[in-house]
Amino acid sequence: MSRVCQVTGKGTRSGGTIARRGLSKAQGGVGLNTTGRTKRKFKINTQKKRIWVPELKEFVTVRLSTRALKAINKRGAFPVLHEAGLIKPKKKSKS
Repeated sequence: MSRVCQVTGKGTRSGGTIARRGLSKAQGGVGLNTTGRTKRKFKINTQKKRIWVPELKEFVTVRLSTRALKAINKRGAFPVLHEAGLIKPKKKSKS
């Protein structure tokens, strides 16, 4: 299972760190020298959650980033999941 949020679409991004040494010019040195660059990955914090959607009267299991989880707590489960295309409104039966 990949580390991708089903609501926001955010996933793992690549980047790097820069190793520097030396005394900065502000502190009386000759400046910072780059001594190495290392590739790394920035992984998002995903949570597998089972969310109750009152409008549908059922649970929906989704893999969310913590940012999306915060959006669901703020705006409600149905609008956020519907906007992301994860759920569709139920059709009313003719009875």
